[in-house]
Amino acid sequence: MTIRAPYRSLRGISAVAALLAIGAVGCSDVSDAVDSAKDGAKKVARQRSVFSLDIGDCYNPNGKAEGEAFAIEVVPCDEAHEGQVVGEFAIDEGKEYPGDDEITTIADDRCLVEAQKYAPDTWALPQGVGLSHYTPSKESWATGDRAVSCTYTAEKGTFSGPLDTAKSLKPEQTTYLEGSNAVYEALWANQPEKDTVEDDLAGYKAQAKAVAAALDAHVKGMDGIEGTEVGKLHATLTKAAGNWGKAADAADADAFYIAYEPAFTGIDPNKSVAARKELGLATTVPADEAEVWAG
Repeated sequence: MTIRAPYRSLRGISAVAALLAIGAVGCSDVSDAVDSAKDGAKKVARQRSVFSLDIGDCYNPNGKAEGEAFAIEVVPCDEAHEGQVVGEFAIDEGKEYPGDDEITTIADDRCLVEAQKYAPDTWALPQGVGLSHYTPSKESWATGDRAVSCTYTAEKGTFSGPLDTAKSLKPEQTTYLEGSNAVYEALWANQPEKDTVEDDLAGYKAQAKAVAAALDAHVKGMDGIEGTEVGKLHATLTKAAGNWGKAADAADADAFYIAYEPAFTGIDPNKSVAARKELGLATTVPADEAEVWAG
């Protein structure tokens, strides 16, 4: 009787379930064949169940077909690899499988939080690395699987080295990053449903209120951080918080637009580069963020 092992769903990168098989070789190039067999044997030896992933594991998926995975190749982080586990948590949603969409929503929201605990400075991530997650499939859910593994993965190619930077940060760096990350999370997590302010003024005001609150907290956290450039950014963000507050209180769409333009410009990531340099943090604005504020 064939027993099919439960799989886990992967969103964001490719993976398949097949383990490596070492094929037969001809007699013509024995040396190359032996080397290939050794590499293949090492890859097989490194195979691990996707259910056994731990935070900090660096790995390569077995294949390129996006969908589900049972096994992956765990490798030393100083070797080239396609992904690293940066967080994990369990879903508490009762006995019934909540559905693919609900699982994805939960993982999207929670993995962002877990990943920032592990690697708070997202500007320091290798170029082309994005957040993904392994989640329970309907089949694995039935066996009791509730775990989500949050991973940073390369969209193309590989990267090397661990991403765990939280332990090496100074208190002022951690304070700054927590506040800054919260501001942009408030901005993107509260996107209005409609494309125009006229069609969803309440939604845009709610977003503005969330950003204003996050900015107020960020500015307060920066009060105890010394530095000339940090002080300049503190003043810029204080002004931006005021404009976001005005947008949140706007009586109509016209008033919202008047406040929103300087509010949005005030949190342009480029304005924080000098302060980040002073704090010893990464100073290259991620490409996706740079594109948004480039207009």
